[in-house]
Amino acid sequence: MRFVNAFVERDGPYSSAPHKVLPAEGIFSELFLNAVINHRSNCLYEFGPFILNPAEHTLLRRGEPVPLRPKVFDTLLVLVKNSGHLVEKDELMSAVWAGQFVEEGNLNKTISMLRQALGESADGTHFIETVPKRGYRFVANVRDVNGATEDELVVERQAAAVSAQPALKFERRSKSRAMLAAAAAVIVLAAVAYVFYPAQNRGAAIGSVAVLPFNNESGDPELEYLSDGISESLIDSLSQLSGWKVIAHSSSFKYKGKAVDPQDEARSLGVEAILTGRVLRRGDQVQISVELIDARNNTRLWGEQYNRRATDLLSLQSEISTKIAANLRRQLTASEQRQLTKHETIDPVAYELLLKGRFYVNKGGTDNQKRAVEYFKQAIDVDPAYSLAYASLSSQYSKLINVNVLDPREFIPKAEMAARKAVDLDENLAEAHLAMADVNSSAWEWAAAEQEHKRAIELNPNLAPAHRRYMFYLVIHGRNDEALAEGRRAREVDPLSLVATAPVYELLLVRQVDQAIKAAENLLEADQSNPDLHTLVGYVYARKGQYPEAILAYLEGIRLGDDSVDAQIYLGEAYAQAGNTKKAGAVLKQLQTGKEYVSPAGLALIHTALGEKDKAFALLERAYSLHDQQLIWLGIDGGYDPLRSDPRYQDLMRRIGFPYNHTNTGDGK
Repeated sequence: MRFVNAFVERDGPYSSAPHKVLPAEGIFSELFLNAVINHRSNCLYEFGPFILNPAEHTLLRRGEPVPLRPKVFDTLLVLVKNSGHLVEKDELMSAVWAGQFVEEGNLNKTISMLRQALGESADGTHFIETVPKRGYRFVANVRDVNGATEDELVVERQAAAVSAQPALKFERRSKSRAMLAAAAAVIVLAAVAYVFYPAQNRGAAIGSVAVLPFNNESGDPELEYLSDGISESLIDSLSQLSGWKVIAHSSSFKYKGKAVDPQDEARSLGVEAILTGRVLRRGDQVQISVELIDARNNTRLWGEQYNRRATDLLSLQSEISTKIAANLRRQLTASEQRQLTKHETIDPVAYELLLKGRFYVNKGGTDNQKRAVEYFKQAIDVDPAYSLAYASLSSQYSKLINVNVLDPREFIPKAEMAARKAVDLDENLAEAHLAMADVNSSAWEWAAAEQEHKRAIELNPNLAPAHRRYMFYLVIHGRNDEALAEGRRAREVDPLSLVATAPVYELLLVRQVDQAIKAAENLLEADQSNPDLHTLVGYVYARKGQYPEAILAYLEGIRLGDDSVDAQIYLGEAYAQAGNTKKAGAVLKQLQTGKEYVSPAGLALIHTALGEKDKAFALLERAYSLHDQQLIWLGIDGGYDPLRSDPRYQDLMRRIGFPYNHTNTGDGK
């Protein structure tokens, strides 16, 4: 179960300026004034019922805005500017995704979304011609209009429609002009009202949102940490607001680098709104473009482009979070407003170092996990009062201790020191209390650990790792019903994570081993190259007693790069359970003579499988004397089943603080 716990934890501008929110009283006089003075010179493109405005990044259909994702708009603009001419696929991809490596599938999906937005499939109108194996041609008649505004073109079209209707032909020309002017005024008011008085006053408040990973437009993979980090920081800020759901980054980041439809994304994530963005950095200048989409009707709620110095990233994050909350029609309390504008650090260098650390945490792999530790330490060196950096460092230590990478004798005290410092610096930081919960669990201080888990969840109900870790706390204490409920809460805010997509361990808890095997195999089928998934499948096979299959899965995981101590322990255990004592002994020898720290409790699993109970208990006693963190799994890992009837096992459980009568073996026995 040590492995399962580690496994689930690893895991051009968009638009014009933001819409102005106006009070209901006196709105139409201000709208009319805006309509009168807003006559900027422009070059527009007119085709069919559409008006395309490159400067404002808008598309109107008969005066009504058509929501388009940025890349879809860019694709349309390239095609329209080359109307009547073939645009090769490579040429189109280079223009729309300048400096980026994308596959042809991205273009195909974008064209499909564009056809849908233009209504080709709805009324049979044909705008885009596909030239097989070559590219696309925009075949509609396009009219270039210089110096006009969108409103003027809308009025012009309305006038033409009005004059074409016999019922609206008047005998006196002056009366006709008066009526036309009145109609134009109404149209202008309606169009401007739609733009300036949008979703804040249309429809119910939105209760759930997902922040998708921002695109790195800098053309430098080394700056990927910045776009990912800004996305994750926004998730952190918004998730602390009570009463709504914010999807965890491990689920929203499933869409990284993919061109997908916002409504499809929203359905998969179970949210009502989607936030997307792009980040471009040039030296000390950063350009961030954001767009907020109401997925219920696929309309654009808000969008803005920010051009700031890199040193302003912290204040900009707060500004964007506040704008998002406002455009989701969220009435913030004074406390929530303070929360959104709170900065854990005022040092931009420390902030960027934290973002780099988080980036490597999310990449997975032992080397990346160790690299994350170094960035968190550097962030603390730059700002010794950075609470979130201390919390991140402590959690990272605990994670690496849990998977047998770090020696607990040296690093549990370091994890505790960092966690306590985080809480001292910011008592209201959920991540600080979660780090403290891990430390208390490692120290077998169970009441304190549960209190810290609950406090973390209270401070941030959308913090998925808090729900997951509390679930495992409940599991090791035999409180299965509560654990399953906590697992469901984790899936609500993290629906696409591996633990949510296939809750393998939860299925083991309720003794549905066959279903657990199927769930694990489904995960593996989706990603055969992931060594962790092979090890997970092996673990589930072993719990079913299918030891040959377990051995093959472990070996494949090791071959693909899972060189963790845990994988070796499980392999040795499976060899012993399958009756191959020679290979089990070889694994034991390799572990005992290696340079890495190996938990005595882990070695006890292999001796238990070999039927060497006395040796197993001797190792467990050594683990107890070392306060080995791996002993927290003693009550639930099925590998210890042969020891459960022995009085020495009962005594050890009592000393650790577990009730003996809970034995969550998860093996169907």
